[in-house]
Amino acid sequence: MKLFYTPDHARVGDVIPFYDEGQFKLFYLKNWNPYFGEDATYGWHMLTTQDHIHFEEKPTGIMGGTGCVLRVDGIYHLFYCTFQREPQRQFVHHAISEDGMKTWKDLPEETLLPDESIYVPTDWRDPHIIWNEEEQCWWMVLCAQAVGETKRRGCVGLCKSTDLHHWTCCQPLYAPDSCMSAYECPDLFYMNGWWYLVYSQFTDRFATIYRMSKSLNGPWIRPRVDSFDGRAYYAAKTLSDGENRYIYGWCPSRTQNSYKFNPGSYPGYDYNTYDWGGSMVVHKIHQHEDGSLGVSPLPILKEQLPTRNRWKWQPLNGEWKVEDNNLSVSSPYGYADIITRNEVPETALLETTVTFQPGTDRVGIALQVDEDFTKGYYFYLEPNRQRLHYRGPLTVHEQGGWTFPYDVELERPVNLKAGEPCHVQIYIDSTVVVIYVNGDVALSTRAYDLHSRKFGLIVSDGEAEFRDTQLYTL
Repeated sequence: MKLFYTPDHARVGDVIPFYDEGQFKLFYLKNWNPYFGEDATYGWHMLTTQDHIHFEEKPTGIMGGTGCVLRVDGIYHLFYCTFQREPQRQFVHHAISEDGMKTWKDLPEETLLPDESIYVPTDWRDPHIIWNEEEQCWWMVLCAQAVGETKRRGCVGLCKSTDLHHWTCCQPLYAPDSCMSAYECPDLFYMNGWWYLVYSQFTDRFATIYRMSKSLNGPWIRPRVDSFDGRAYYAAKTLSDGENRYIYGWCPSRTQNSYKFNPGSYPGYDYNTYDWGGSMVVHKIHQHEDGSLGVSPLPILKEQLPTRNRWKWQPLNGEWKVEDNNLSVSSPYGYADIITRNEVPETALLETTVTFQPGTDRVGIALQVDEDFTKGYYFYLEPNRQRLHYRGPLTVHEQGGWTFPYDVELERPVNLKAGEPCHVQIYIDSTVVVIYVNGDVALSTRAYDLHSRKFGLIVSDGEAEFRDTQLYTL
């Protein structure tokens, strides 16, 4: 059983979520990289699920890139994109289904090209459509680049239609002139007084981010924390079932060396470049009082892990106090760590509530750590920098000098206050690891090379308590 869906012999590419007749119908792009197995199939595939754990999959016959699906007057409409290499151009296509999405009929006469007085034809993809009640017409937002003086012209393009068949190109919905990449997989939705524009970018930053506005006409405000996850979560789009809104992205694999950039001397996968596509990770979106957004785990993930395990702890550095599932240590001038005798399972949830005292430099949790607490996967909460920080096995070891000179591998902003409990959940599903802090901040990553090792807890230059520390398994 998988917590985060990965197809056999393939990976999940961009997810195009659609909710229809009480079911989640999650289309996704499959097999766009070199994949293993002779049973490879390509194009859009549809996952049908009611719980985001159990899926039925089938191909659609649509061969193209990201788009959207909607149902109007009993007819299903599917918009997608295709690519031409010489000369480089991109096109938006329209297909319909009148038999409940069993078959699709392409409408080549409706192929949509950009107005080249407004948009560059080399980026014109990922159409997403909503109904604009105020204007009484359909809006299509697209991944695009505007005509401009520099290459910093990534934007969210806009077209309008009254019938889904005839479209007029308009000025960009959002064009801040700040990014060299086109804004991929745009998504637009309304929630409790705010409009949200979601998109992914891969030059100045590599993340799925969002802007917010009281009006579809802007201005589009950048919130203080404008991302949903970190570098290892991309091309995410959202969906509402009428009660909750979810965001669907992929945590990339690192096994294929798709870009021919991997270190030749490293024997594992953890320091390879990220591939395109991987495993589907779904977060639940919630709205803060100021309109900004946070994410939390799907409740069903924990429901799949009903077995509570007993801990066996072995202090290494520091004077640890251990009472059942509560642990604490005071180490104001050094590094305190404690290790379990429990091995990290293939599928599990580690959950704890951390409270640190003023002046504490960082507290952390280690996965797959060895007996002398050197190589492992480390997740640190750092109050001085107000961040969640991930470090892999090389960057905490003397071999760290072999890697790129990054201060961090992955990080997320998080609000950390001394004396206030901080709830941490780490979901482990084979090589996919997703950590949630206070049910509001998420960080996804991959962990390939270390197996059958231990858990550990850390306090550095400070004092902290870990309460109700639990390990749940299948």
